[in-house]
Amino acid sequence: MKPSLFGYRAPTTLDDAIKILASDADAAVLAGGQSLLPAMNFRAANPTLLVDIQHVDGLRGVTVEDHLIAVRAMTRHRELELHPEVQRTHPLIAEAMAHVAHVPIRNRGTVVGSLCHADPSAEMPLILVLLSGSVIAQGPSGAREITAEDFFQSFLTTARKSDEIIVEARFPLLPPGTGFAFDEVTRRHGDYALAGVGCTLGLDSQGRAVNLRLAACGIADRPVRLKDAETILNGTMLGASDLDAAAAASVAAVTQPDDINVSASYRRRALGTLIRRMVAKAAQRAQIAEAVS
Repeated sequence: MKPSLFGYRAPTTLDDAIKILASDADAAVLAGGQSLLPAMNFRAANPTLLVDIQHVDGLRGVTVEDHLIAVRAMTRHRELELHPEVQRTHPLIAEAMAHVAHVPIRNRGTVVGSLCHADPSAEMPLILVLLSGSVIAQGPSGAREITAEDFFQSFLTTARKSDEIIVEARFPLLPPGTGFAFDEVTRRHGDYALAGVGCTLGLDSQGRAVNLRLAACGIADRPVRLKDAETILNGTMLGASDLDAAAAASVAAVTQPDDINVSASYRRRALGTLIRRMVAKAAQRAQIAEAVS
């Protein structure tokens, strides 16, 4: 397949990029292109104009601050994955990044581009939701911050306006002593997740779970927090019965119907298994963090 005819512009300033984008309601932002271009080839996306932002000044780099990691729009997946400060301060991100497609794709694709594509089975949208992160949208009216909860609206649909460019994603750092875990079920490594779960938690002096958070991808039309499971598990010793109850409470979160790859029933079973495993792994890491602190 080949894409429909489209125009192409490659501005060098953010102001020019926004003006060009605002001039055509059917324009699309091109960053890494690893999701957009295949969609265009299958004519699932038909922009009349591509606004290539790879030459725009100031849209590259990762900044590790006191409370968050800021990822600029043209930062490749691989840059974030291998960033030494990110690996040191936020190993959950590096753990999740290893599941994003394959290395050649991560060398070209961008983190912010993946967030804007908003595939409900993708890993980084899940991480942004799990951490209650946010994105910065820049448009003709200025900049605004959009929380992850508000940003992802439905399948391949976000709160970004057609004349806005997402210039930055913000991932909050984990508090000291926090345990973390991420894993997913796929047909093959590098495929989109049939189901994926991320977990962060702390342990109090009695070994009970505190500030436990769970999020999942691949089970609904967007990444979702598993709040019923969180409520069940927080304040418990994370015993087998607690984990079973949390898994059972999350069944209703699976709203993806049967498809050519897997049934909804399989997704529900995979979700329960991942919840049990990720909570147990995060708790083990929290214990280790406490022991070495």
